[in-house]
Amino acid sequence: RCFLARWAKKLSWTEVARWYHTSWDKVYQSVQYVVDYGLAHRRLDQVTALGVDEVQFGKGHQYLTLLYQIDTHRRRLLWMGQKRTKKSLDDGFSALEQEHQRQQQAAGATEPISCLGQIAVICSDIWKAYLTVIAQRLPAAVHILDRFHIMQHFSKALDKVRAEEARRLKQEGQDPVLCKSRWCFLKRPENLTDTQSSKLSELLTMNLRTVKAYLLKEDFQRFWDYTYPAWAEKFLHRWCYRTMRSNIEPMKDIAKMLRRHQELILNWFRAKKQFNNGIVEGLNLKWNLTVRKAYGFRTFKALQMASFHQLGDLPEPQFTHEFY
Repeated sequence: RCFLARWAKKLSWTEVARWYHTSWDKVYQSVQYVVDYGLAHRRLDQVTALGVDEVQFGKGHQYLTLLYQIDTHRRRLLWMGQKRTKKSLDDGFSALEQEHQRQQQAAGATEPISCLGQIAVICSDIWKAYLTVIAQRLPAAVHILDRFHIMQHFSKALDKVRAEEARRLKQEGQDPVLCKSRWCFLKRPENLTDTQSSKLSELLTMNLRTVKAYLLKEDFQRFWDYTYPAWAEKFLHRWCYRTMRSNIEPMKDIAKMLRRHQELILNWFRAKKQFNNGIVEGLNLKWNLTVRKAYGFRTFKALQMASFHQLGDLPEPQFTHEFY
C-alpha cells in the first residue's frame, strides 16, 4: 500500500493502477491508508502562522475553503472544507482545535492549551465571511490582508473603467483608441511585449479616464515599497485623498475599501513583510496540479484525500525495508 501510495504522488491513480496491474480502487485504498495514518500521527503544536484561501472546484460556482500552515519552517495543508462560508471556516478552526486537544490528552497534559491561542499571524483575502470569523476566533493574531488580492481588485476596477470608456467612445463615433488595449493596462510594465509597450506609450499621451485610472494604480504600487507602517499609512492617506477627487467611481470604490481595511493592510508591514498569501497561492497552484493530474475527482472525499496526500506533509508508516 505504501509503495502504491508513493507512486500515486507522482502519477495519476489510473496510471499507477495500469502500470502495476491492479485496480483504481486498490490505489485509492492505499492512499487512504497512508493519509489516515498521517493524519492520526501529525502534530499541531508548532503551528504559529496560518493562511486561508478558497479555490474553485468543479462546474459552476463551487468553492472549497483551505487552511494552510505557512510558518517559515513548515508549509502544509491543515484542513479542507466545502463552500466558503462563515460556517466552513469556523468548522475548520474547531476541527484543528479538537485535534490538538486530543493530542495533548494522549500526551498526558493536565491542562490542554488551545492551538488557536498559539497562532501569531494569519493571512487571508478580503472576503467578508473570512474576516468576520477570524476576528471572532483569532482576536490576538496579526491578521494580514493579502497584497495579491488587493491588487486584483485594482485590476478589476481598471478593466471596468476601460470597458466603459471604450463603449462611450464607440457611441460618440470617436476613434476606437482603446480597442485591443486590455492587457496593455493590466500587465506589469516589465511583462509587456514590444507591441503592447508601444501602444501603451501612445495611450498615455491621451486625456482618457482609463489612463488616469492606470496612473493611480501604478502609483499605488509604491505603497508596497515602504518599510515602516507609519510612512505607509501616510502614503495611503494621500493616495486615497487624491483618488476620491478623481471622479472615477471604480477607483473611488477601491479607495473606500482601502480605508475600511486600513489596519489589516498595514499589518503586512507590522509583520515585517514575512508573511503573505503568495505562499498560499503557491500551494494552491500545487493543489490545482494535483486535481489536473488526476483528471478530476468525482467525490469530495477522494479530492480531500488526494490533497492531504500531496500537500499535507504527513508522516508515513515506518518499515524495515525501503521501497523505491
